[in-house]
Amino acid sequence: MDMNIENKLLTAVVHGIKALYGQEVPPSQVQLQKTKKEFQGHLTLVVFPFLKLSKKGPEQTATEIGEYLKTNEPAIASYNVIKGFLNLTIESAEWIALLNAIHAEPAYGIVEPTSDSPLVMIEYSSPNTNKPLHLGHVRNNLLGNALANVMQANGNRVVKTNIVNDRGIHICKSMLAWQKYGNGETPESSGKKGDHLVGDYYVAFDKHYKQEVATLMEQGMSKEEAEAASPLMNEAREMLVKWEAGDREVRDLWTRMNQWVYEGFDETYKKLGVSFDKIYYESETYLEGKDKVLEGLEKGFFYRKEDGSVWADLTAEGLDHKLLLRSDGTSVYMTQDIGTAKLRFADYPINKMIYVVGNEQNYHFQVLSILLDKLGFEWGKDLVHFSYGMVELPEGKMKSREGTVVDADDLVQEMVLTAKETSLELGKLEGCTEEEANNIARIVGMGALKYFILKVDARKNMTFNPKESIDFNGNTGPFIQYTYARIQSVLRKANEAGIVLPTNFTASISLSEKEEGLAQMVADFASVVKEAGNDYSPSIIANYTYDLVKEYNQFYHDYSILREENADVKLFRLVLSANVAKVIRLGMGLLGIDVPNRM
Repeated sequence: MDMNIENKLLTAVVHGIKALYGQEVPPSQVQLQKTKKEFQGHLTLVVFPFLKLSKKGPEQTATEIGEYLKTNEPAIASYNVIKGFLNLTIESAEWIALLNAIHAEPAYGIVEPTSDSPLVMIEYSSPNTNKPLHLGHVRNNLLGNALANVMQANGNRVVKTNIVNDRGIHICKSMLAWQKYGNGETPESSGKKGDHLVGDYYVAFDKHYKQEVATLMEQGMSKEEAEAASPLMNEAREMLVKWEAGDREVRDLWTRMNQWVYEGFDETYKKLGVSFDKIYYESETYLEGKDKVLEGLEKGFFYRKEDGSVWADLTAEGLDHKLLLRSDGTSVYMTQDIGTAKLRFADYPINKMIYVVGNEQNYHFQVLSILLDKLGFEWGKDLVHFSYGMVELPEGKMKSREGTVVDADDLVQEMVLTAKETSLELGKLEGCTEEEANNIARIVGMGALKYFILKVDARKNMTFNPKESIDFNGNTGPFIQYTYARIQSVLRKANEAGIVLPTNFTASISLSEKEEGLAQMVADFASVVKEAGNDYSPSIIANYTYDLVKEYNQFYHDYSILREENADVKLFRLVLSANVAKVIRLGMGLLGIDVPNRM
């Protein structure tokens, strides 16, 4: 809702209460909200706070204030009273002035950061280098990227960062399997993406390991004994020890296989439209974390057990004891996160740190916040764990060890293919060249995927349904994209007919309720962006955009635009349509979604 109209009303109400009841009220006590759909009006004043000043009932007080406003504030066209709520209808001229102001701002609702804006760092993606990205990573990447856009649109400087889990036992498993069963296979020789190739060996390790355990159990061992005796698992552990000791051969293989994976990841990131300003690697941060923990030990924040392991006692904070270094001196995730924080803080003057990590890590981040605060990181106390839920498919859960995950690359390919098939069936690609058709299919397929994932409140678990997401009706990306393309088509026809949109629409016309409501919804975009930033919630923008599109489609159905006889009314509707389209484009842009000019 635009500030000018609200401010006008706030001032008028304050004056009205002074005039009617002889009392000064601070503007902060005046509550204006959007009028509920079922009532007549644009803005509603809650009068309950003023009853002790008026010494009258809610209806009578509301009526007196309504009469005063109608007589003294030209912006008010009419009012109605429902119990203690005063519903105010704003004059058409106000909406026209507001639309002119929005029309004059190409990036309406977006606040540009300046060089002294707060610096927000957002960590997302955080993949392991032993397997390709899957559907869970897709949700993570899309959320992280959208959140970065939203924070920046709220006037923050943003640094997008990634921590790659490039070391540890799971990495050694795929390395060992490749050594044993790989026969020198490479991405070039196999034609596979590097991350897929390495992922196949992670699955192969698991298969051979399970066979070994089964054989040992047949020989009379218990499951635990068999797992401890597995030669393959022991070899993987030896490999990790060699890696930590800097063994040349192991490190060379590690570098080579990780390189394959990074090339594969980059391709997937590009398809998803996500990027990072700075990538950190666990192999470089885990020793830093060790140093920081030992420093905390010296300062008496932590304690050492007899076996040499280092712990934090968090019972005073209502939590338990937390392991920071194992007895053999090796790091745990917590240590690595402390090390990464240390390096990042040395690189950037961070004001706020947001971690986009699944909700199974809620406890981890509670602990990390306390530890970072103890260790003197200024943003530690207020770090934000942007916690999100699982993504499942209609068929159920996913597991990467068994190779039953939904692979990100396969998913993207399937989405683009489905978009092409659906668009062809609906006749939406007629008259397109092959190249145009492929580009539209890519924009629509990715729009469907991103929107379907981002419209859900991040905290909730969700089921991703590819078929449903690509529907051209309902709360979907393609429905919103199609409406945008439809408005562009109207604007093109207007342009071909020689109609030029004024920078300032000056005609005095009276608007329908639908048109006023649409202007008000377009104006709401600024406060929606703000709310999405305050709540760290991209879904607010997705659902607002859908509501706006629904409302516009109704208007488009009920009113003619280009065939309207009255030239002023036609012009107004074109300006209104252009600004609806602009806000759709900006809103979808914050979600990382493209909108096509034709479709």
